[in-house]
Amino acid sequence: MTITTLSSRELNQDVTKAKKAANNGPVFITDRGKPAHVLLSIEEYQRLVGKKRSIVDALSMPGISDFEIDFPRSRELPRAADFE
Repeated sequence: MTITTLSSRELNQDVTKAKKAANNGPVFITDRGKPAHVLLSIEEYQRLVGKKRSIVDALSMPGISDFEIDFPRSRELPRAADFE
C-alpha cells in the first residue's frame, strides 16, 4: 500500500493522478499543509466500513464487551405511546 499526499491545488490540477494513486492506497489531501481529506478507492472504503450489518451482528462482534456505554437516565416516568 502506498500513501500519497497532494495539496488541494495539486488535486484540482490533476484529479486523474489522484484517482490513479487511490488505487494503490489512500491519498491525503492537504489544505495549507495540514491533512484535511482522504481519497480512497471504493473497494478500500467498503473494506473499511464493511457490508451493511444488522444491530445483532454489530453487537456480537468480538471485543464489543470491552466498551462501556453510559446511557443518560431520565427522572421522567414513561408515558403511553400516542398512536393517533
